[in-house]
Amino acid sequence: MAARVSMKRASPVLLALGLSAGAVYAADGVFELGTVTVTGTRTQAQPADEAVLGQEEIARRNADTVADAVRLLPGVSLSRVGARNEEMVYVRGFDSRQVPVYVDGIPLYVPYDGYVDFGRFTTFDLAEIRVAKADASLLYGPNTLGGAINLVTRKPVKRFEGDALLGLGAGQMRKAAVNLGGNQGSWYYQIGASYLDADSFPLPKGFTDYKKAPTDTGSDRENASRTDKRLSFKLGLTPNATDEYALGYVRQEGRKGNPVYTGASTSTKPRYWRWPYWDKDSIYFLSSTRIGTNNVLKTRLYHDSYKNGLDMYTNAGYTAHDPTSAYKDTSKGGAIEWANYSLDRHELRFAAHYKVDEHDDAGKYYRDVTTSLVAEDRIVLTDRWHLTVGISREKRDARDVAVWPRGSTNATNGLLRLGYALTPQNEVYAVLSHKTRFPTIKDRYSARMGRALPNPDLQPETANHLELGVTGQPWVGAKGQAALFHSRVNDQIQTVVVPSTACGGTVCDQAQNVGRTRNLGLELSLAQQLSTQWNASASYTYLNRTNLSNRSVTLVETPRHRLFAAVQWQANAQWAVDATLEAERGRHVNFDGAYRQLGGFATTGVKATYTPVRDVSLELGVNNLADKWYELADGYPMPGRYWYVNARYRF
Repeated sequence: MAARVSMKRASPVLLALGLSAGAVYAADGVFELGTVTVTGTRTQAQPADEAVLGQEEIARRNADTVADAVRLLPGVSLSRVGARNEEMVYVRGFDSRQVPVYVDGIPLYVPYDGYVDFGRFTTFDLAEIRVAKADASLLYGPNTLGGAINLVTRKPVKRFEGDALLGLGAGQMRKAAVNLGGNQGSWYYQIGASYLDADSFPLPKGFTDYKKAPTDTGSDRENASRTDKRLSFKLGLTPNATDEYALGYVRQEGRKGNPVYTGASTSTKPRYWRWPYWDKDSIYFLSSTRIGTNNVLKTRLYHDSYKNGLDMYTNAGYTAHDPTSAYKDTSKGGAIEWANYSLDRHELRFAAHYKVDEHDDAGKYYRDVTTSLVAEDRIVLTDRWHLTVGISREKRDARDVAVWPRGSTNATNGLLRLGYALTPQNEVYAVLSHKTRFPTIKDRYSARMGRALPNPDLQPETANHLELGVTGQPWVGAKGQAALFHSRVNDQIQTVVVPSTACGGTVCDQAQNVGRTRNLGLELSLAQQLSTQWNASASYTYLNRTNLSNRSVTLVETPRHRLFAAVQWQANAQWAVDATLEAERGRHVNFDGAYRQLGGFATTGVKATYTPVRDVSLELGVNNLADKWYELADGYPMPGRYWYVNARYRF
């Protein structure tokens, strides 16, 4: 299976997952306009490295959601926000507010709090997922404190092509997806539709509900239903060999239950919640126009709306609830980028971003305007040395605020990446970067149900990153990567207690820029082609997070050690077997005013694929073979032994 990435060389993480090292500038089936860090053709400069997970690998691992997919990558771990039934992603210890998510380079995160539920976004219409870390290009725009995640959609190659999927699984899981596209030379179209539904998921062996009045006493998790529907459409024009214009639309509709807390905490109250709707609409326009021989002009325009409703029931019977709590958020904006190749061995890029975020909380209206100016240069110093230099200046203005005073703040970001090619296949590199994140509307203005005092004057969080690494082919048949990273975060937003009578007592909580933390660690990955039929891969991440402001305060939600390994056996042209191992330990969570370390775990999975004829495949798989009871959040068990069957057809 060939690696298909829009980079001069294959991503080291793709190599670590056992994919081949072949690479081209524009991959077949990948919407190149939707990528951000694509190297031009006038220089040999390398773009900032991004971990790239391709469509075939996503399907091989049965990764139906973005959360399922990104957990395969080194440096990435999942967490669960149990009270909201949301799957969160951490990249080297940075959460999704600090590592924003994009679709085809368009910001996707919710304006109010900056979070994204990665379990709501399916992967059926994606060509690849890109994860950037300390050296994330500043061209992404504001708030890439810890990196960026870009979901790149498909682009058709043939006059008519497509695929279809049907699947069943434990917990009454049902899924269906179809993608159709055609490239007519001067224009193309791409349509995708998917449906993912489940009533529950199986509880693991030995599971116990520790509440005084247990609600989960059967074999399946109660109130764990989900339904996610997605429709995407893209129409593109390619009037010549260099220019491209595309209009895209994505509609998502979802609803979900919220499983009740089952742990031993005496202070955590059960919440009987359901979301009757969780919907997003996105429309965007992307373009790339060559002007003369040395200039390319790119634009991004978008309008994204998000709304959800929360029903809070009074008991486990779910018979009556308070009035639906409804939120409505809107993001709109654009970016313009100019690339210039007139200077020998230089690739200059300049960009301007403009983004308006609006939040409507039952008539309480908020509006932020964020702007950014970016300059980036990728330079070939010699045949072996190359350098990336970037700087950006950003500003955020609170234009409308429901009650509290408006505020304004600004930030400066910088990036240096120096690489040296030991051989055409091997590189050592060093990264220095300074990144920031603006506080969200929730950070500044949420009263937290009357317990907190808003702080309109919150300043950006800042992070200084250092990374040293090597990537390439250590020996014949092997491909790997090693990286050491150190990140120092200042002005981190944390909750402190301040004297005030505004909260009904003598003190209030308030978000302030008082935190100083450090994330340091190691990433190792290796893929080995053992024979024509066997290959294996493994990746390991060590992450040590320290609260420098107060070392008695433990940083939670991320594991100290994490391992993912896979083995594939291609028995013959018809049969293939894949086996996986996922393990972690050293994850701390909050518990009754203190901390609890969750038990380490190791889960295994196996999948057999039968291909009776070309383009038709049948899959049977089982995850968590040993039916292990493990948790990513206290009191919220993960699925036990989970079976699934899929039928795929490509045409």
